[in-house]
Amino acid sequence: MEPSSDRQAQLTKLAESHEVVVALRKHIEEIVEGNAFKASHRSGQFLKYIVEQAITGRFESLKERVIGTELFGRHPSYDTGQDAIVRVAASDVRRRLLQHYDRYCTESEFRITIPQGSYIPEILCRYAPGVKASGSASSPGNAEFSSVGLPTYENEIQIAVDEVRGPAAPAMGIQTPPSRKRFNRRRLFLVFLALPLLAAYAIFWKRSFLTDFAHASARTFAPASVLPWSAFFEFPKSTHLITSDPDIFWIQKITGNPISVSDYANRVYLPAHNTLSPELKQICLNSLRGDKSASVDIPIAMNIENLALSRSRHLDVHTARDVQFSDLKTDDNLIFLGSPRSDPWSSLFNDQLDLQFVVSKGTIDEIIYNVHPKKGEQLIYAQTAKGGATGESFAIVAFVRNPDQDGQVLLLAGLNAEGTLAAGKLVTDTSRWSTALQQCGISPHGPIKHFEMLLRVKMMANTPNESDLVTCHILSEPSPR
Repeated sequence: MEPSSDRQAQLTKLAESHEVVVALRKHIEEIVEGNAFKASHRSGQFLKYIVEQAITGRFESLKERVIGTELFGRHPSYDTGQDAIVRVAASDVRRRLLQHYDRYCTESEFRITIPQGSYIPEILCRYAPGVKASGSASSPGNAEFSSVGLPTYENEIQIAVDEVRGPAAPAMGIQTPPSRKRFNRRRLFLVFLALPLLAAYAIFWKRSFLTDFAHASARTFAPASVLPWSAFFEFPKSTHLITSDPDIFWIQKITGNPISVSDYANRVYLPAHNTLSPELKQICLNSLRGDKSASVDIPIAMNIENLALSRSRHLDVHTARDVQFSDLKTDDNLIFLGSPRSDPWSSLFNDQLDLQFVVSKGTIDEIIYNVHPKKGEQLIYAQTAKGGATGESFAIVAFVRNPDQDGQVLLLAGLNAEGTLAAGKLVTDTSRWSTALQQCGISPHGPIKHFEMLLRVKMMANTPNESDLVTCHILSEPSPR
């Protein structure tokens, strides 16, 4: 992602063409009146505001506090940490823009995105030859548009990593990793040789752990009258659970290419640049056959289904690759398993969180970035138990609202699969879950309060032994429709 100063310069150049500005304003009206935005007047006003400020050069107005004051009528001294209306609105607009372009991309002369961590839009223009916007050459036949990635907090993360890991630590931030060297035949042979061994090793330790998890949870289900289950299994709303996508996680590991939610929604799973050998490309394509769920998702889904049955309700389970944007625009309740690396859909709710998943520079490894750290809290949380080592990992349990919808959303996500499993185990354990809610100052029996918990998962030889609650954040409520 380019620095905001470069984006400002490019937007200024774009605005020099009266013809382009007229066409852009017409384009904005078409978006706002289209299906993706017609249900939310607030989101339409937000999009119009930021684009108009950008093309008229008023970049100082594109800051959270100014937007909250000028667009949403907040007091100039309002607490942006407690009132997240601007962040929530931006997240919803990002989602609606993706829905719009998913349908009309080939017909659009423009492509507008709002980079994570900024309110200065990126505007790609194919309208007038010679006009550049956001670093992409504009020409009538150019259909290459940028996509939405994870949040950008590069400077803050770099400082935190230096403090935690020392000067020799690898730099971290948000960046697409450099192109990888082509795999030769010998390396491909080693990959084929290693995969069965890794699978056998994983089965060896997971079998007993997953069995223990299923048996323990069956004995200690959190009653469906406890939050968030009391909200999830209330008639007449349905509850949908979306499992993670192990193939997408594996492809990102092999190619070194993070997959954004935009690419995932458009079924773009491999990098557009031609860096993959034919053999490796075929391996990736073969892995995409079928529609799979991660093994750790199975006991979580089974136990949540039992909770639903205790209230005479049913849980609808979907694989991540079977979901479309339109499916998420619903008043039903949603449960997502896995972090954005293994379930890109979960990144749509990242803006509502204080503890957000971001990607390390030069890799596709995730860390958890603490956007609003409390006293004594760390800025970043990164796993130390890698490659079968003994150490710790982290996971979140987040209960939020689906922006501009009436449904609730539960996110169970770890920095690794074992972290997600630990989060699922916690929320279906009667005594531990009630205790955790009370530690956060939340009554297990309501009223509804949105929150986020951070769990520390202790690992030994890549096996999760136990988890404990690190911190809890009460989240600001999105404004009603």
